[in-house]
Amino acid sequence: MEFQSKRVSQIPPYMFAEIKQMKEKLVQSGVHVIDLGMGDPDLPTHAHVVEKLKEELQDHHNFKYPNFRGCQEYREAIAHFYKKQFDVVLDPETEILALIGCKEGVAHLIPSLIDPGDYVIIPDPSYPVYRMATYLANGNEYRLPLVEEHGYKPDFAEIPQAILAQSKLIFLNYPNNPTTAAVDVSFFQEACDFARSHGIAIANDSAYNMVTFDGYQAPSILQADGAKDIAVELGSLSKTFNMTGFRIGYIVGNKDIIQALSIYKSNTDTGQFTPIQKAAAHALKSGYECIDQYNAIYYKRIKEVSEALASIGIEVKETPKSTYFVWAKVPAGYTSKAFATAVLEKTGVIITPGSAFGPGGEGYFRLAVSVDETQLREAIERMKQHLSL
Repeated sequence: MEFQSKRVSQIPPYMFAEIKQMKEKLVQSGVHVIDLGMGDPDLPTHAHVVEKLKEELQDHHNFKYPNFRGCQEYREAIAHFYKKQFDVVLDPETEILALIGCKEGVAHLIPSLIDPGDYVIIPDPSYPVYRMATYLANGNEYRLPLVEEHGYKPDFAEIPQAILAQSKLIFLNYPNNPTTAAVDVSFFQEACDFARSHGIAIANDSAYNMVTFDGYQAPSILQADGAKDIAVELGSLSKTFNMTGFRIGYIVGNKDIIQALSIYKSNTDTGQFTPIQKAAAHALKSGYECIDQYNAIYYKRIKEVSEALASIGIEVKETPKSTYFVWAKVPAGYTSKAFATAVLEKTGVIITPGSAFGPGGEGYFRLAVSVDETQLREAIERMKQHLSL
């Protein structure tokens, strides 16, 4: 008997689920695997956040069904964060909605805004969920190339008018995963002006907005003039406060887009556990010195890995300003997948092939520095010893 819908049966395996299965198989065979594929921080959740969670777990009132929009305390904390970090004023009642992480927000935003057959404009390469959520909503995708020569920024003029006429949503992702590209407010202004001129909503996935280095401060798309007319931004505490397992995020901006998503969410989920929301609120309203401390660790690792890769003939164009990834060119003679497979089989090190992020990622691979320095050095040493580049 067949219990899958045709739609689900045609979905390829989720990239990171496949990587996890490969890892488990190697571990079972006795290989010491070093996983530089999935960006799950190794540094602990900040202690003051954990203590706040413990405190909220003692209040039995917090164990009731949560408000699907997010508790008042959490939404006010997000407004506080945006004012402090970006000088953007948000109304907690109409311009902020709690998410169960950015991934959930992306997956629910798309069917909230498009009808079957509509187009979603998606950067290429990009986080796979943009494509899969569009497919699951019976939408069509238009892949907007991000190329190294243009700093991994899209050229909106390349989009055909016929596609624009059928499009309801444009996705951006800055700071960018996987390419690590960074932008300034002028880019967001250009993007918002373009989207407004064509009547298309625009969403910036800003999951890495606080993981920044060397004096760079990531902007918000809402800092662009008139951004709230057309734009929303998704954010997460996963990377900023090392809270990946908490599954807590937010979407802010245009109130009509927020309202559409709130209707969808109210019919599909019941919100995140209230103690987690309150711990997240505490994190957002506390000092950010702990973030700076962790960012310094990530930046040190990134520089060390970039130098080590260069020493074995792998090109890394420049040190990233944000994210905890290194985006590097695959050596000559390999496809992205073939190189990732060779690295795994010969060294026991997991990296992510660029092609997993779309055709535009071919020729590159992504490496996460979310393991400690000892493991990073061992991974590079294994590559030096066992790969002929």
